Amino acid sequence: MPLRLTRSIVRPWRPDDANLLAEIANNREIWLNLRDVFPHPYRLEDATRFLGMVLGQDPMTSYAIEVEGAPVGSVGFRFGTDIERVSAEIGYWLGEPFWGRGIASEVVRSMTAWAIEKYGLTRVFATGFVSNHASARVLERAGFIRETTLRRSAIKDGQVRDQWLYGFVPAGPDDHPGR
Repeated sequence: MPLRLTRSIVRPWRPDDANLLAEIANNREIWLNLRDVFPHPYRLEDATRFLGMVLGQDPMTSYAIEVEGAPVGSVGFRFGTDIERVSAEIGYWLGEPFWGRGIASEVVRSMTAWAIEKYGLTRVFATGFVSNHASARVLERAGFIRETTLRRSAIKDGQVRDQWLYGFVPAGPDDHPGR
């Protein structure tokens, strides 16, 4: 790490990212599609607290997405435990000025492959609100398959919502057509 891609660099967060993180993350449109642990409004104190948490992770599971020398979003993993220790959930967000440029698809595809190789994962998955068609396109372009609809599985902004479950399973020695 860092991971240099065509449109961005994925790298560890740094303490000096706090001001730019607070600026780019303070956006209700971003917040509406993320878990409630992501605050809104997003203040400098929130950025500082987040960076303090991720900089102490071992293994590191949260990374900055950098474009033109500045952090513009985040990507990270939540590893499964116990019998699900071979799986991880991927989460990501980008600042609104960077939407629609193919950055997120490239990051999700590359980070999924990186995590599978580095941690020996057999599956990476993601959930997203059914209304978030842009995120669904990101996952599909990154090779994820929509597996199901999780009906009435979440509440956001006071509304009960459906989510889509997407999964990515790398081809293995037992994956043969016709079996």
